[in-house]
Amino acid sequence: MVIPVRSLYQYRKQINLPKPHKITDFIDKCPKLFELYKDQRGALWCGMTKEAEDLLDEEERLIEEQSTKAVEYVTRILMMSVDKRIQLDKIANFRRDFGLPVEFRTKWVNQYPQHFRVVKSKDGVEFLELVNWNPAWAVTEVEKKALGLKDGIGREPGVLSLPFPLKFPPNYKKVYRHGGKIEHFQKRSYLSPYADARELKAGSLEFDKRAVAVMHELLSFTIEKRLVTDHLTHFRRELVMPQKLMRLLLKHFGIFYVSERGKRFSVFLTEAYEGSELIEKCPLVLWKEKVLSFVGYRGKKKKIPTFGDLSAMEERDIIEEKDMIEGDTEMENIHADFEEEEIMEGLEAVSLTNDDELEIPHVSNANKATNKT
Repeated sequence: MVIPVRSLYQYRKQINLPKPHKITDFIDKCPKLFELYKDQRGALWCGMTKEAEDLLDEEERLIEEQSTKAVEYVTRILMMSVDKRIQLDKIANFRRDFGLPVEFRTKWVNQYPQHFRVVKSKDGVEFLELVNWNPAWAVTEVEKKALGLKDGIGREPGVLSLPFPLKFPPNYKKVYRHGGKIEHFQKRSYLSPYADARELKAGSLEFDKRAVAVMHELLSFTIEKRLVTDHLTHFRRELVMPQKLMRLLLKHFGIFYVSERGKRFSVFLTEAYEGSELIEKCPLVLWKEKVLSFVGYRGKKKKIPTFGDLSAMEERDIIEEKDMIEGDTEMENIHADFEEEEIMEGLEAVSLTNDDELEIPHVSNANKATNKT
């Protein structure tokens, strides 16, 4: 399969390739994934290599293999929601994070009617609605680890008193200064994410700790144990979370870790990482790493501190002293100093200034190769 290169320019935003960078330069830097061809009129076409096609087949297979777990996680999100239904568009934002297929909206959601179904509101908005409550799934990941369970125990969700796993950078000594407040927070009981939270008062300690539990649960569901915070804000009403969600995440630095990449923030589950490395990598994460290994050029890296290498944090106030766990003052507007890996930095130095300088086979040769495979 080949596509005109000019048609790819409409996807600049999706591949994070701003002007004046050229699509052809990007393609040329990924020779193991893409190939360029010219037709008889001299127009450029792009096609995938055999390696790239094999990768797509592998991804499809891996997504299918983990579909049972994906169904469970989507169902559990619906179980945590107030009305037991969530707008379909909002869930679609997490498609890659949960390892859902491309045809998530058109096909996948209709394959499991025993768990959920698509319904439309009066104004035509599509929602994914819970069909059956599964008591065995109303058990948090924290409970499973603490009790040594692989599956749920099927009891009615209620008040929990289990602490959250904490992990701080090795050189972060302020944990000793705030140790008492952290311990007090950890011992405080909280409502299960799967219990009805309608009566909780926004801003109360009980409200905030349940929100921490919800966030912990959501991150545990993702394949990389991290999420873009932009997407999380869409769920504040459905999952009963605070308006100042970023403040809550930064406040509980030992449970979550917030980084900035470009203009977007991501939140990580600290217990799932050792430094910047994910401890347990599912097949889809390994697949993603394989794809990245096929990219011949990934730009110049700026110095990026890892979670375990943030000695500079010692000199910064991550949180105001009296606002560590239970204070009412506003948090400082801070975030971890993660710089985005600038994929396209340095492209100005690329010598290819004209498409004619590329050694590009005729497009008919691409079609012949495709027919052979």
